[in-house]
Amino acid sequence: MPADVPPIPVPDVPGEDAGAGGLPRRVDLTLRQRLIVDSSAVADLALRTSIASLLSATMVPSLAQALHKSASRTEQEHLRFYAELAAAKDPELSFPAPQDLPRVSSRPANPVAEWVAHGNVRNIRFDSSFRAVNPALRDQCAGFVRNNVVHAQHWRHDDGPRPTLCLIHGFMGSAYLFNGLFFSLPWFYRSGYDVMLYTLPFHGRRAEKYSPFSGHGYFAHGMAGFAEAMAQAVHDFRSLLDYLEFTGVDRIALTGMSLGGYTSALIASVDDRIQAVIPNVPVVTPDRTVDEWFPANKVVALRDWIARTDTELVDTATMYSSPLNYRPIPAKDRRLIIAGLGDRLAPPEQAELLWKHWDRCAFHWFPGNHVLHVSQPDYLRRMTRFLAPFMFD
Repeated sequence: MPADVPPIPVPDVPGEDAGAGGLPRRVDLTLRQRLIVDSSAVADLALRTSIASLLSATMVPSLAQALHKSASRTEQEHLRFYAELAAAKDPELSFPAPQDLPRVSSRPANPVAEWVAHGNVRNIRFDSSFRAVNPALRDQCAGFVRNNVVHAQHWRHDDGPRPTLCLIHGFMGSAYLFNGLFFSLPWFYRSGYDVMLYTLPFHGRRAEKYSPFSGHGYFAHGMAGFAEAMAQAVHDFRSLLDYLEFTGVDRIALTGMSLGGYTSALIASVDDRIQAVIPNVPVVTPDRTVDEWFPANKVVALRDWIARTDTELVDTATMYSSPLNYRPIPAKDRRLIIAGLGDRLAPPEQAELLWKHWDRCAFHWFPGNHVLHVSQPDYLRRMTRFLAPFMFD
């Protein structure tokens, strides 16, 4: 069974489970909690502005495209395509399952990874079988050569297979070492789990040549490009599930942070092999979130004004990849959401939207921000108690 206390060097300022009404009001917090929430929120605003500036640069080419009527018409056609899929609310139609078992190649990870895990760590890769959901974009998506090779890191016990905890990283945060340490994965590994770290499309080694940063491709191809990136994220992860199932794994839990939380919540609405799901500081309506991200919000507004974009159509189309558009498959007692009250990159209101959609399932908050999880030992203990009945019966 998992250990009681994770050996990680962060302050253990406890959060709590949300009440029947959701997240606490500011007046309900202790003075110490309010100080942590306020100070961490200020730090998050600075980080958010930096990331939003990067995104603004990424979206500049779309401004030029908006000036061309033919490009604007094409984008409107793409939006109508995803809006129709979203309106059907059918995950099987929106996210078709892979048809073939992936041909996986595996090699030992670097010595640092094995030292961190204190165990057997392999880097795996395979060719993606994904085809763009939108037929009009299949040639474009097929041309992303590096992105169409799937990468993951597998921490596996020699006497495996074991119950497996899968982790999906956040936007721009694909480094295995960072995620292994940030999420205390050595602790989970020593507690008996195998661990799988999955690399999202356009991140890490999947970033296309000359990409200015990891994750650039997610937002570099307009709303349609983002929709297809999410579709590929789901598809390739399901191929990874096929591989785990083939190797004998029969219990899989899924967690993810930020964009990874968004993706994990979506996958839990698509694939029934997920025993338990824990979105951590998730975004569930990226379009609303970007509205608050200066200066990226100004670039988006200018692009939409130039192209005379139908905002209602955009709102409908963006629901295509939102977990709010589909019903979760794991039972209510197998869903846990984690949110930071000081988070200004993925505001806690985003997690609360998912909580309401997920029938007010287990919901834990901590008084930190998007990257400073000051009560991480507390919520890791919460995760341990939550997972144990499903993963170690």
